Amino acid sequence: MPVLELRIGSRGSRLALAQAREARDTLCQAMGLPYSASRIVTITTTGDRVQDRALRHIGGKGVFCREIEQALLADSIDVAVHSLKDMPVQQPDGLVIDCFLRRQDPRDALISRTATKIAELQADQTVGTSSLRRRMQLLRLQPRLKVVDLRGNILTRLTKWKQGEVDHIILALAGIRRLGIDDFPVHPIPARTMLPAPGQGIICLERRCDDGALREAFRLANDTGASHMAAAERGFLEALGGSCDLPVAALSELTDHTLSITGEFFPLGAVQSVSGSVSGPRFNAARLGTSLAKMLTQRVEQSIE
Repeated sequence: MPVLELRIGSRGSRLALAQAREARDTLCQAMGLPYSASRIVTITTTGDRVQDRALRHIGGKGVFCREIEQALLADSIDVAVHSLKDMPVQQPDGLVIDCFLRRQDPRDALISRTATKIAELQADQTVGTSSLRRRMQLLRLQPRLKVVDLRGNILTRLTKWKQGEVDHIILALAGIRRLGIDDFPVHPIPARTMLPAPGQGIICLERRCDDGALREAFRLANDTGASHMAAAERGFLEALGGSCDLPVAALSELTDHTLSITGEFFPLGAVQSVSGSVSGPRFNAARLGTSLAKMLTQRVEQSIE
């Protein structure tokens, strides 16, 4: 049956809508539809409503997608657009993520008037972030920093920084780039200093499993490089349990037919992380992520014995 209107579900922040428009443009081109045949439907999630508590205290991964997935299951929308780093490793029955858009820069970024890199941050200064991973990485590098929980969308957090609530903030560089923000002092952080979250910088699209028309459109719109990186990094995260309470970082790189993945996690109660890398054929991406997680987990277990 021909698609009369493509309903695209998204959160309502400026970044989420920018990502939804990118998804719309890609899908409409793949399906041969004019933009006028699509509509972006904004949906408020738990993560948007609850701003006064840390994400891990209100449900962790899933608080930015649950209501959108419910709308997808209820046939109120046809496509759900998400930031991959916000997604749980398991989808609800009846839904599938099988389209990934080209990855934007996956690194974190330091927003600061006085420092251009993490090593220049001074003891007792405040750094705002809502990420447990970033908190642990920062405190490993500078134990005397005061890392404070800073919730809100990118523009909200930038406003709080501008008003002096914190000395510095850490944001995903991909979001800054997608919003075209160029009036703040943005300093990309090398991945060797702070490894990013699994899937950071990747937009993923979710559909109902029985939607045959979108299955083909997703196949045409899918970026194979991003899909391989997503598989490896999500495989790593899933093998570690996919918990929001376990600070996890991962980043993949592709060279011809080879995929390399570097992963890091902080064992519960530890202030130091365990990290490592593996490489192999890109078509084994998920297995590479899983094998890296097992290797690092075994290393932790052996250190305890």
